[in-house]
Amino acid sequence: MFKSVLIVGLGGFLGSASRFLVSRYFQLQTLSDFPWGTFTVNIVGSLIIGLVYGLSERGNFLSPELRLFLAVGFCGGFTTFSSFANDMLLMLQGRELFHFVIYSGASFILGLVSVFIGRYLVQIL
Repeated sequence: MFKSVLIVGLGGFLGSASRFLVSRYFQLQTLSDFPWGTFTVNIVGSLIIGLVYGLSERGNFLSPELRLFLAVGFCGGFTTFSSFANDMLLMLQGRELFHFVIYSGASFILGLVSVFIGRYLVQIL
């Protein structure tokens, strides 16, 4: 278990550092207020997690440790959106449309409301 925590932690560190660098780079390349950095990170992270799980399903291309490092650690640090997108795809593949709609809709709405509440609480305190 401790080895797994270290693997995820190292991947998370590298993912978080990469997120900072990639997001900052793309945001500085534009003059727009649109969050291009975050958008890019989320889409690239989704591509990476798709590649990781695709290779895992294909055979012995990735060891369990490397999958843990890349999917949970790196992608988790790089963007949690990638895990969210993968969860949604699995629900669609499993034809769990009700769960897909509830999960995606509730995550979006409750996430937005939670950010609003957090910011509001800071303002009133």
